[in-house]
Amino acid sequence: MIDAIAEKLFDPRFMGMLLTSVAAAATAFAVAQPFFETDKLAKRMKIVSDEREQIRRRERALGDRTMSRATLRVAPKAYMKSIVERYHLSRWLGTDTAKRKLMMAGYRGQGAETAFLFFRLVVPVATVITALFYLFVLEAIDASVLMRVALVIAAAYGGIKAPELFLVNAAKKRQVEIRKAWPDALDLTLICVESGMAIEHAFRKVSTEIATSSVVLAEELALMTAEMSFLPERRQAYENLVLRTGLDPVKAVATALIQAERYGTPIGQALRVLSQESRDQRMNEAEKKAAALPPKLTVPMILFFLPVLFVVIITPAVIQIMRTQ
Repeated sequence: MIDAIAEKLFDPRFMGMLLTSVAAAATAFAVAQPFFETDKLAKRMKIVSDEREQIRRRERALGDRTMSRATLRVAPKAYMKSIVERYHLSRWLGTDTAKRKLMMAGYRGQGAETAFLFFRLVVPVATVITALFYLFVLEAIDASVLMRVALVIAAAYGGIKAPELFLVNAAKKRQVEIRKAWPDALDLTLICVESGMAIEHAFRKVSTEIATSSVVLAEELALMTAEMSFLPERRQAYENLVLRTGLDPVKAVATALIQAERYGTPIGQALRVLSQESRDQRMNEAEKKAAALPPKLTVPMILFFLPVLFVVIITPAVIQIMRTQ
């Protein structure tokens, strides 16, 4: 069978037919692909418009104190709430770090905290039961009892850390999106402030305009604007934005705004400098990623590109040698 495959591979007629069929299939796919593509821009703009409407509803809900609890703070599920309260999970599973991670990941309210505590209890139990069934009932792994017990403990530890890892990943994704759009948001805020708008109206305008590039940042700015309207001090709204994002550029802007409000310094100059610093920082990060690209491409080139290149170079010579023989 191996000889037959090798004979086919070195048969010029067979290889020509194979390459012709691949080229024909690629051509047909390239011609038909535009007919199957959807309008991604229209779909994204629809998502952005829907998100804008949700932001407006949340902001209007914050304007009514009786309505804010019903809209912003999602009620927890009944069975989750009963389990959390029955076993007092908030005492031995709830931490301030977890609450902060929930805010950074975009999950707010009592319902999100209750769901986190519920899954932090259920996931380890599910992983332990699955590991016990897999190792001791099915005996899928041929290992000693001590090794199986160690694997069960490892599964329990992984189940405990899984909800936290989920929150960390969600928070990092939000931070990446906010970091990309933050300099543009500062530029828009600077334009609004220098045109004569108050800082509160400027952030409200920016929250509606920046949604085309970052829905997450638009939501955060809308929430901050609503908090600025109803909290006793604007400083609390700025600090809450820093806690929800966890980014140094946002912290620098919040500090500058607090100092400008306290000492009466001009906001426009501070926003201009901070916007340029954020843009330079984003460019530096892009340059670092570009500089790290060649070492990362070394292994894929050795594994995938060089063998194909050798085959393309050596195959005609091998075919000529076989013909002469």
